[in-house]
Parts: sequence; C-alpha cells; structure tokens
Amino acid sequence: MATGAGLPLEADWGVALDRNGVWQYLAEGALRASDVGPVGLELERHLVDLTEPARRPAWARVGQVLSRAELPAGSAVSLEPGGQLELSTRPAPDVATAINVLRRDCGVIDGALAAAGLVAVSIGADPARPLGRIHPGDRYTAMADYFSAAGYAREGAAMMTATASLQVNVDAGPRAGWADRVAHLYRLCPPLMALSACSPLLAGRDSAARSARQLIWQRLDPARTAPYPGHGDPAEAWAAFALAAPVMLVRGRADGRCRSVRQRVPLIEWASGTVRLAGRLPTAGDVDLHLTTLWPPVRLRGWLELRVLDAVPAGWWPGLAAIVAAVIDDPVAADRAAEAAEPVAMSWQDAATAGIRHPGLRRAVTGLIEAAADVAPASLRAEVERWAELVDQGHDLADLVTARAATAGPEGCLTAAELR
Repeated sequence: MATGAGLPLEADWGVALDRNGVWQYLAEGALRASDVGPVGLELERHLVDLTEPARRPAWARVGQVLSRAELPAGSAVSLEPGGQLELSTRPAPDVATAINVLRRDCGVIDGALAAAGLVAVSIGADPARPLGRIHPGDRYTAMADYFSAAGYAREGAAMMTATASLQVNVDAGPRAGWADRVAHLYRLCPPLMALSACSPLLAGRDSAARSARQLIWQRLDPARTAPYPGHGDPAEAWAAFALAAPVMLVRGRADGRCRSVRQRVPLIEWASGTVRLAGRLPTAGDVDLHLTTLWPPVRLRGWLELRVLDAVPAGWWPGLAAIVAAVIDDPVAADRAAEAAEPVAMSWQDAATAGIRHPGLRRAVTGLIEAAADVAPASLRAEVERWAELVDQGHDLADLVTARAATAGPEGCLTAAELR
C-alpha cells in the first residue's frame, strides 16, 4: 500500500499500448496480494482565514505556509482545487498507529496554519463559501473544462472545490479472497456513508441531505463515480470499468500539460485505435493519468481505497477510522458487520439524504459500531463508544453543523473550534 500524492501523473512516453495491452496493464495493477492489517489514512480539510472566513485564502499565501511545515511522521501534503488541505499517511501496521501518525502531523500543520491566521475545518462540504477554485494547476483547469463540456459544470466545481473526506486505505489481502473482500467493502458503503454524514449545508444553503458531499458524487459523471459492476474477479471488473470510462485528460508530449478531452471518448476506443487522442495510442502514463480521474466508492490502486466517508471533526475522525478498520479487517467484526449491513447494501441515495434517520440504516450503523466496539484497540475504545452514544441518541454530525449554523450562520461553521 502507498498513500500520499495519488497515482502517478507523469506520462511514460514509451511503448504505446493496444487494447489488450491496456487491459492487461489495468488488471495486473488493480490489486496486489498481501496480508491484511496495514492501514493508511487520508484526511481532507477546508482551509479558512479567520479574519475573512467568507473568502478562500490566496494560493500563494497557503503555499508559503505549507512550504515551512516539516511533518515529523512523514505524511504527504497536497492541496485540492478549492484549497482543501490533504494529509496522507504512509501505510501503518495497524489503525491505532495510523491514527497516531495523522494526529501528530495534523498538530504540526495546524500550528503552522495558526501562526498565519488560518485554520483547517473538517466538514464533508464547505457550508458557506461560494464554489471557487484557487489552485492554478493545468490539471484542474482541464478538469473544469471537461465537466463543463460533459454537462456537469456545477457538480464538477462542487466536487473539486467544496468537498472533503476521510479516506481509509487497506491492503487487498490474499488473492483467493479478493472477490469477497471487495464485495464486503461495497456492502458496508451505505451504512458508513450514513454514519459519517457531516455535510448538510453547501455554499450557504441547506442541501436537503445529511451528506451533500455524497449527493455531489452520486450526481457527477456516473461513468467514473458510480459503484462499478463486479462479478467474479474484481481486478477484471476494475479493468472493464476503467476501459468504459471516458478519457478526461491527456498530457501533451511537448510541454507535459494536461488538456481536456471535450468529446466523450471511452478509454477502450482510444486503446482500440477507433479514436487517436493527441494523434497516438495510449501509453502506461496515459492510463495512469486516466486512473486518477476515476472515483468510485471503492477504488482499486493495488490496495483498496474507501472513498465514501465525509470528513468529520478532529474529535471524531479517530473513532470513525477505528470503526471502519475493524469492520473490514477483523474477521469476527467483519462477519457481524456484513450481517448488519446486508439489508441496506443498496441504499446509496437514502444514506446520503436521510442518513441514520432512515430506520434500516440506523440499525445497520448500530450493528457496525457494536461489532467494532468489541475489537477496537483499547486506546481508541472511548472514541468508538462516543459514536455509539451519538447514534443511540438519534443524532449524527450533520446535527452539529446545523446547530452551529442556526446560531452563527453558515460562516460560523468555518470558525467553530468544535468543527476543526
């Protein structure tokens, strides 16, 4: 497993790949046989200027702050188009270690931000500020151009500039268990979405959902974001999904800059020679770039990346990470969680709109927490029990955001200490 700066962006201008070559490259790279247990975490947070919370911090200012921060635990730092700050840990032997690493590096980053009058706010969607991109990179300009041409301009802008998540990465496990393991993660997705729902507001408005972030993903270009059909070998299902997805970006040979593909060209058409983007067949580098534009709920990157969780505040994400790791990797907790999740395994929209207010999802969420509580590391048991108390009272973290907005307006959510 390797978390951090994402999949490779540098194109390999070597041998062109035909359809069979692309298929083999995708299928062989989808998963790697391994043991289970290691965990990597990626946490995105919204950067806010406390003196002007209604405006996004300037790109140059953010870059200056981060260039001086040295992270003791070695997490990778990246910035999303709207200025969301992401910290990605290296793989850790267990979830407790991964959480300690991320906590430590978040503390260092937060100190550097505070010295510059900035804070990082951990909510699934920006509750107050208009959609807006501050990242000047050609990749994000090209992405915005693609989304506009494809009819997803607002959804694309919202996804790029106003959403934040906690991503949990786990190893693929032994090859013989891949199909069951991927199916298990997908079964858990709706209740985990409901559990983490923390984004009732978007750009100053009530989203009519517990997780506006998940609604955005569900409405955005389903050929690259929807749960992909998986029967049999998950690596082959992943290859088929990637081949069917339209190509969003192509790098120029001369300057290496990303350019959008405004017509809808599935990768399989490029690989088959039906369409020659940039006047050529794809290379491994082109395929790698394509993979960075695919965002299904569970992404295969050699390991398994769970992408359905809203970012939740600092007092809550350690317990959430502990729950997720337990119901995936502990065999007893996983079996109990599978049984609890099965009745709502297809309740994707309900998970985003109603969350635990949906009776079936609330029962499933309770089952997941109970399964995790029995096996959670002692150092994280209190954090897991805190989630149990919240759900038992019929609340979710979207309530925390709504309550703060009721007293201080949506902008107040960006300055609230309890949401950092």
